[in-house]
Amino acid sequence: MITKEEVPMAALLYSATMSLDGFIAGPGGDMGWLNRHLGPPSPALEALPSQTGCLLIGGRTFRGDDPNAGTDSEGAFEGEYAGPSVVLTRTPPAESVPGVEFETDLVRAVERSRELAGERYVNVLGAATAQACLRAGLLDEILLCVTPVLLGGGTRAFEPNDLGEVGLEPLPDTGELWFRMRR
Repeated sequence: MITKEEVPMAALLYSATMSLDGFIAGPGGDMGWLNRHLGPPSPALEALPSQTGCLLIGGRTFRGDDPNAGTDSEGAFEGEYAGPSVVLTRTPPAESVPGVEFETDLVRAVERSRELAGERYVNVLGAATAQACLRAGLLDEILLCVTPVLLGGGTRAFEPNDLGEVGLEPLPDTGELWFRMRR
């Protein structure tokens, strides 16, 4: 498990649970598959909500399907996260949302998320936003949990891109697919 001392200040972490065939959401953005296929969390994953200082959420993810909607587990990390969020969207809502800021520019959204996170992680939610951070050289770490199911379609954790090969360094003692970007 990563200790707080090993977490870079306001590191940008893309964390996602994906199917064995690489999808983080099913067809039409369906997230209900998570409840049917998640196993017990690992110690590294159980500690993640307390290590997260801000969520950077893509617009589609913010407006999308929460598999725990209407339950005590609604929200990020099955309701375990209660901190600030920044949503990257082309169309901010007309009315404010408590605890949520909206940004239309990627760099500004990342900067604001890092300010809000302090010395903890900025956890990126949403494949398109994570991929935009990766293309811009802003992503620091990737954490993927693989669930034993083949969804056959939906939103991929990573889409093919023109970046070429991206070097990753495995983080030791996490028990997960947790990597730091090689720079």
